[in-house]
Amino acid sequence: MDYPKYATVDEIQSRIKRTLSAEERTICETMLTDAAMIIDAYNSNADLEVKDLVSCRMVVRALGDGTESGAPIGATQGSMSALGYSQSWTISGGVVGELYLGKLDKKLLGVGNKIGSRSPIENIPGGGCCL
Repeated sequence: MDYPKYATVDEIQSRIKRTLSAEERTICETMLTDAAMIIDAYNSNADLEVKDLVSCRMVVRALGDGTESGAPIGATQGSMSALGYSQSWTISGGVVGELYLGKLDKKLLGVGNKIGSRSPIENIPGGGCCL
């Protein structure tokens, strides 16, 4: 059974503004399935339009957008050197090539950064404490 995808390879191609090779299309299909599973693990009740957008954002981050900026997509900090051949990047929430939900993705899905607490004692069967 195929897991439902929320976005298509054509949507990814239009966002990265380049044509994917046959191998990249296969990888993209797999990533779209994985992205759908990750999204549903966070909020399976989110609107389909939101799931589509978040799927695209996740896969584009993993594939790269085809630009030669030198900085990986999702990098929040970076540095480059010339003759010392040094590069350093800080990625927020994941690593290059990995599917992950960024802060905005989680906000779109209606999860993340919620303040709250719970007591582990309240989850003990019978409601008692074992002091």
